[in-house]
Amino acid sequence: MKIAVVGATGMVGTIMMKLLEERNFPVTELIPVASERSVGKSVLFKGNEYKIVGLETAVELKPDIAIFSAGGDTSLAWAPKFAEVDCVVIDNSSAWRMDPTKKLVVPEINANVITGEDKIIANPNCSTIQLVMALAPLHERYKMKRVIVSTYQSVSGTGVKAVRQMENEIHGKSEEMAYPYQIFKNALPHCDVFLENGYTKEEMKLANEPQKILGDDSFAITATAVRIPTAGGHSESVNVQFEEDFKLNDVRSILNEMPGVTVQDNPETNTYPMPILAHNKDDVFVGRIRRDESQANTLNMWIVADNLRKGAATNAIQIAEYMVEHVFSSAS
Repeated sequence: MKIAVVGATGMVGTIMMKLLEERNFPVTELIPVASERSVGKSVLFKGNEYKIVGLETAVELKPDIAIFSAGGDTSLAWAPKFAEVDCVVIDNSSAWRMDPTKKLVVPEINANVITGEDKIIANPNCSTIQLVMALAPLHERYKMKRVIVSTYQSVSGTGVKAVRQMENEIHGKSEEMAYPYQIFKNALPHCDVFLENGYTKEEMKLANEPQKILGDDSFAITATAVRIPTAGGHSESVNVQFEEDFKLNDVRSILNEMPGVTVQDNPETNTYPMPILAHNKDDVFVGRIRRDESQANTLNMWIVADNLRKGAATNAIQIAEYMVEHVFSSAS
């Protein structure tokens, strides 16, 4: 099982390799891939050193699976070239997510849509993944009508440059900036670029991707995405209106039974999800579960996850695990 990690030196790529090791993924040969300036350097995997190669070399090596975390332009240009040599690409960028010919997958929800014909599979947006993990089982039971989500997103979602900006600002340094404004002691209602409709790309991802993952456009989502000065972990305030009424204890049970979801919800003991507690964990944490008293059949909840793990790397590795277990094994 030859596995290529494209973007191996980036924040998400580093975690992908760590997870391949942690989860004992059946890697017989690792192919770390990065930009030209990193080619020839080494990365450590399971105690062995592997030389970083460029994209052309990686394609020539014909990996079985290539997990991409190298940006949309790289993915658009190179994912088809990997697919041509019969490699399955799992892509973490936004390049293929809304392409009607590509699957958008959160394994706990819709892994069964994957077939042996799929050569490029899209990993959803980090904020989308944690949102649908909580919404999917509730939608199945109560049927969603409308969702309002406000996000509180970590600087790590922007990348290493943004993390560096925040750290510099904490220490009173003024250097290269990832954002148009200071992020330390601030909140920026600006994740990704603004579109003509006044929303940002991130907000439209949250509006569109859940419908594709759930295979259902009968509900509507509106979003406001905000960047806050936390180092890791995204949080979401979510308001969901359902067709049917619910009991709060049933909601908690349904969420607790969802694989990959943990309920942390006890106001009496100040128990609720926080990014600092979600750090380095793969679960999605849900709390502050309460009825919206201003409107019938409507629920409020607070959802937190590590955006670099379940929001990116873990979800991609889980897709790869599903391919190995259900697709590759049946093909052989």
